[in-house]
Amino acid sequence: MTMRDDDTLAGELATEAGERLLELRARLGFEDGQALKDAGDRASHEFLMDALRRLRPDDAVLSEEATREERMDPRRLSAERVWIVDPLDGTREFSEQGRADWAVHVALWRRGALAAGAVALPAQSRTLTTAAPPELPEKVREPFRIAVSRTRPPEFVRELAARLGGELVPIGSAGAKIAAVLTGEVEAYVHAGGQYEWDSAAPVAVAVAAGAHASRIDGSPLTYNQGDPWLPDILVSLPDLAPTLLAGIRDLHRQTP
Repeated sequence: MTMRDDDTLAGELATEAGERLLELRARLGFEDGQALKDAGDRASHEFLMDALRRLRPDDAVLSEEATREERMDPRRLSAERVWIVDPLDGTREFSEQGRADWAVHVALWRRGALAAGAVALPAQSRTLTTAAPPELPEKVREPFRIAVSRTRPPEFVRELAARLGGELVPIGSAGAKIAAVLTGEVEAYVHAGGQYEWDSAAPVAVAVAAGAHASRIDGSPLTYNQGDPWLPDILVSLPDLAPTLLAGIRDLHRQTP
């Protein structure tokens, strides 16, 4: 692996982790889905942790697959540089034959903000990075499309789409959903069921670098490397669509008793 700047490193690490996951998927097969999920989480986490210890030994790391004690280590909160990683985003999809909507997330938080990131989509043979952000679609498609969970789309997003004339598109992992905004498969991702920092840090870093809108659903900033890594909600969209979505969300909340 060639060592270069943080943006490039994020892309290299996410891509290689993804290649290892594809090899693991091919070798283990799909008969025992839970065993495949567990093996994928473990193998990708170990690879990323080993690589970051070797290549960025002075940086802190926040990983989904770390122990609770490691994730809550207070030294992370005083560090100037923290890598936020999800070794396998979308384990359900990873364990299902034929599904490509799973991802590997590698992001760098530096001095209060996301500074670099990459989202590998191994089964789609692509990695989106802050080193070379994707070019956003020039126009908002009509009717616009909102990426939602395959299994538990929030009811308020159904209401939002109905009110604004949008369509819902079920997609697997959070990384795959945000990547779909950046590649023109959908125009927005709206989620209010809660998730963790590692679910969105890398794709949000790439989205912001590409010029997309990324915020909480009330329009306030997304913040990372917090003591509690829980994020209640998120909105990522093409920039021209964001004001319409934010206004629609505000109207729905006003009508909620």
